[in-house]
Amino acid sequence: MFRAAHSVKGGAAMLSLDSIKTTAHRLEDCFKVLKDGPVKQVDQTAESLFLKGVDTLKDLLARLEGPFGLRNEEGEKLVQQVMPVFAQLETHLNNLAKGKVAAGTGAAGAAKTGSAPPADFAVQVMALLKEMLQVFKQKESAASRQQLGLVCDKLGKLGTGIGTWQTLIKFAKAATADSKNSFKVLAPLIIKEVKEAGDLVQGGKVKAIAPSKNLQLLAVASKKAAASTPAAAPKETAAATKPVALPAEPKAVVKLLLKTFNKKQLSEIAKLLIHAIKSSS
Repeated sequence: MFRAAHSVKGGAAMLSLDSIKTTAHRLEDCFKVLKDGPVKQVDQTAESLFLKGVDTLKDLLARLEGPFGLRNEEGEKLVQQVMPVFAQLETHLNNLAKGKVAAGTGAAGAAKTGSAPPADFAVQVMALLKEMLQVFKQKESAASRQQLGLVCDKLGKLGTGIGTWQTLIKFAKAATADSKNSFKVLAPLIIKEVKEAGDLVQGGKVKAIAPSKNLQLLAVASKKAAASTPAAAPKETAAATKPVALPAEPKAVVKLLLKTFNKKQLSEIAKLLIHAIKSSS
């Protein structure tokens, strides 16, 4: 692993890929501590920190291979984010070599580190959003909405332990489940908000994550529809089929319609009227 990190560092330096070179160099430094020092056993804390460093390197390589390439400012940002991890890792490895880490400390540290999101969180979010976008391009159906729910579940698992992230994904899942919310409305809204939230998690700003009012309204409408009691259905059906004498005043007609029919029924009536008007013209 030490030699592999050294090779990646050298190759990146030849190609002037500074962010990849720096990340590989720091990994090489940490592997060197293991190579040269008397560390008898790598504990879980060291393993978790090493994996974070490797995740950053993988993230950089994935962006390099992507359609837009690896931009310098993008790479520098990721390097700055992972530098504290390498500093913590090197200190921890030196303490292991000197026997300064007490028994049990490593496991506790790993538990704490394990609660943090992966270093390539934003990249994983984008991969799932691409999957979601493909579903949005399908015909609206119960099956496609179920697929959207499964993608939301994956997004939720990705941010396990991050309360604000979980709240956003729950709103997104509730909104996609409602058949009254069209894909044309949902797709740009949800993809934009989840993408921005992924960037906030990547940048350590999880407190700034919050679903927009529009997303909340779509989700709340879905919950209200689900909470409606079956007993109300016969009454609504009866009201819809019962002959109604219309008042002469237009305002009175509107009041009567609002009192007689629910929103879904009124929406269907409006569609039928528009269709009838267009057909007769």
